[in-house]
Amino acid sequence: MPAHPTTPFATPRASAPSRATATPDPSATPGHSTAPRPVTGSDPSLHLRGDGISLAFPDRRVLTDVSLVVPAGRPTGLLGENGSGKSTLLRILAGDLEADAGSHSAPGPVGLLRQELPVGPTTSVDAVVADALERSRRLERALLAAGEALAAGEDGPTARAALDYDQLLAEATLADIWNADRRAEEVMTGLSLHRIDPGTALGHLSGGQRERLALAHLLISRPTTWLLDEPTNHLDDDGATFLAAAVAAHPGPVLIASHDRAFLDDATTAQLDLDPAESPAATDPGGLTAYTGGFSDYLLARFEARERWEHRYRTEQEELRALRQAVKDSASVGHAGAAPRTEARASKKFYADRNAAVVSRRLRESRARLTQLEESQVRKPPAELELTHLPAAPSRSAHGSVQLAVSGAAVDGRLAPTSFSLSAGQRLLVTGANGSGKSTLLDVIAGRLAPTSGTVDRPRSLRIGHLGQDDTAHPERTVRQHLAHAAGVPGAGGESVPELFGLVRPQDLDRPLELLSRGQLRRVMLAAVLLDPPELLVLDEPTNHLALLTATRLEAALEDWEGTLLIASHDRWLRSRWQGEALELAGPPVAD
Repeated sequence: MPAHPTTPFATPRASAPSRATATPDPSATPGHSTAPRPVTGSDPSLHLRGDGISLAFPDRRVLTDVSLVVPAGRPTGLLGENGSGKSTLLRILAGDLEADAGSHSAPGPVGLLRQELPVGPTTSVDAVVADALERSRRLERALLAAGEALAAGEDGPTARAALDYDQLLAEATLADIWNADRRAEEVMTGLSLHRIDPGTALGHLSGGQRERLALAHLLISRPTTWLLDEPTNHLDDDGATFLAAAVAAHPGPVLIASHDRAFLDDATTAQLDLDPAESPAATDPGGLTAYTGGFSDYLLARFEARERWEHRYRTEQEELRALRQAVKDSASVGHAGAAPRTEARASKKFYADRNAAVVSRRLRESRARLTQLEESQVRKPPAELELTHLPAAPSRSAHGSVQLAVSGAAVDGRLAPTSFSLSAGQRLLVTGANGSGKSTLLDVIAGRLAPTSGTVDRPRSLRIGHLGQDDTAHPERTVRQHLAHAAGVPGAGGESVPELFGLVRPQDLDRPLELLSRGQLRRVMLAAVLLDPPELLVLDEPTNHLALLTATRLEAALEDWEGTLLIASHDRWLRSRWQGEALELAGPPVAD
């Protein structure tokens, strides 16, 4: 991303010729107007477009023949399984990555949200804000100069000067330059950055604060096209609500890749799904599927589309088997050996010939239908990573008996004194601000961390399954070896296939853990926890990094599980649908 000549910061990328270029207004004519052309979602010059985009890495194909249109004023979600190419597509649309084939265009400048700003650790927060405001300052100066040029003409404004002024005015209106300073204040407050000393160097900020500052830079600079990759990372509920409102108010195209289902439901009105969809088996798989509505609408439509696809595939395969058998059986008709002719045999032959003609016609029809169906049949729906089941919880504890008692448990500087109890079969959701001690509490309960005060009472024989918030890939260990170790199988597990619960693809069993994506590693760690059926299941941010459909299916499976469940989560979608008890931890939030 090119840097502004007077600052070290990356500014929103202006569209390069033949890639992500702003479409000129075909209706523009020479002459002066007092206001820019109105910005509407139907304005084709403000659409983000992609046509036939394909890209392959050395070890796999990522995108195949992807075409899309994102209209201005219609925020759109970009969905797909882990590894489906969402981030890659955003980088291509931003001009950061060259596709193998296809083209794309967008009204510039194009802003791609990055996890970190490309600046040094000594850069201050106020310098980041000043750089974000520079585009508005530059447009304001250019607009003033263009207005002076119009007024300076002795014989009236020239057509060229009037057109320049109109174009600058339209760009300035899209950028909302007249409210830039107020917008900067609102953004810093809305993203909980206003309490940070403006002179603080980036190197002294937490990772979460730096990511929020990168988002603030984009919102303040206000490029025309927004490409947002996981924008709600490290945002609390108020921050996500603020961002959703900013997205809804933006007049340009917005494309969002996110694992935050509640945010997608609030902020988007259409979805683009990169996962495979129903298509003829004779064609190459690829492309994407467009859905209207928010994430809830997409979820329903996606499940219904999958059911239709599976039903059509089963029906076609049954018909193909029947047609192939009919063709095979009909091929033996009329091949009986010759016999002496008599009147009776002649009569039988007449009717046999007549029947053979009927059979021959049906055979031709069957062959024609078989050929047609073999060419038009849909491809087999790929096996989805779907949590098939949770293991039955051991029933050694009587349902309703106290299984866990926490009394005043605390960890200095990390967890305030906390008390609660859990009975067998009970479900508890732990919530609280960042830094309130949710993960610390779960580590204490799982026995991984000793409290500095208070007590945690549980039966010595209680089987606890604990999924931590951070997944660490064990070096030099494959998926198969890790699952075998979790199941207590001696050695590497050989060629045996452990129970995968629908979370791990069999073809990934021999892949090193270090080569997995964050979502793939998360599923492996969850499968490892389930291999030793727990009585108490302790899950820290269980939906982190999971694809949206996988997370939704996990929640459905947890609802039906009969064991004791303790979850800590910031997932607004999960929290809003929680049916069990809830415990909110108090305590001052720390830097996240």
